[in-house]
Amino acid sequence: MNFSICNKISKNINKVIVGKSKAIELILTTLLAEGHLLLEDVPGVGKTLMARCLAKSIGGSFHRIQFTPDLLPSDITGFNVYNQKEGTFNFQPGPVISNILLADEINRTIPRTQSSLLESMQEKQVTVDGVTMDLPSPFFVMATQNPIELEGTFPLPEAQLDRFLMKIKLDYPTHKEEITILERFQKEDPLEHISAVTTPEEILRLQKERQKIYVSKQINHYIVSLTNATRNYPKIRYGASPRASIHLMRAAQALAALRDRDFVLPDDIKELFIHILAHRIIIETKERLKGITPKMALAEILEQTEIPIPELSK
Repeated sequence: MNFSICNKISKNINKVIVGKSKAIELILTTLLAEGHLLLEDVPGVGKTLMARCLAKSIGGSFHRIQFTPDLLPSDITGFNVYNQKEGTFNFQPGPVISNILLADEINRTIPRTQSSLLESMQEKQVTVDGVTMDLPSPFFVMATQNPIELEGTFPLPEAQLDRFLMKIKLDYPTHKEEITILERFQKEDPLEHISAVTTPEEILRLQKERQKIYVSKQINHYIVSLTNATRNYPKIRYGASPRASIHLMRAAQALAALRDRDFVLPDDIKELFIHILAHRIIIETKERLKGITPKMALAEILEQTEIPIPELSK
């Protein structure tokens, strides 16, 4: 299995984005796992730029939707327009018809509009006026939300949060990294000077190759033990669904592939566990008032769950 093209994508993005190698690895992990990503961070740290760099690197189509309170579902999916000359309805595709969709500030629109993305994210299709159309492949949603300005926002419902394979933050750059950013953007936009290093068809091939990464019975048992623990942990009111287990397994396969392995290790599961489950669980009210966060509860579960001994042979 050859996933070296992912290194080229990462290097290409690093020509524009400074100091986010770990975030780029997690984004590529989500893409190879055929999932979708939620980026939650303050404005100006590069969320939109990251999505544009990824789309340009894979040579795929890219659309950005700025979510606002007056956005309608048809503004996302598209709509039919009556052609008086021909006496027929012509479909005007919405921005969801793309390889990479940036849903910017997704929590600023009403739940009805947020839900219009559910079918697209889960089924990779869109239905307009009773007609269902397949979306381009690969189809990857990168949604962003601002965690500090809550006025006028509509928190994502649990059903939609569960559709996101992973939730990550980009965080502020270090002093040295920010100086590099200033130097790169002093005269021109470096995004204009990067080009595609692969194709959407190649990404599809890699997604199929990812499915061949070996997952032992011990690893599957470890995944289910961790997920099941969230459903019985006293500090957690609602634990993770079986979809979380599937996403964790697929992401671990993708991470192993990115690191030139054809098998999953327990360390892959441990590294991804919090990123994949933190947005899927709800902490008990009394525990939340004590300052307990989903990440803290999941870290405790990781520490208390027995790690399987890896198989020496497959």
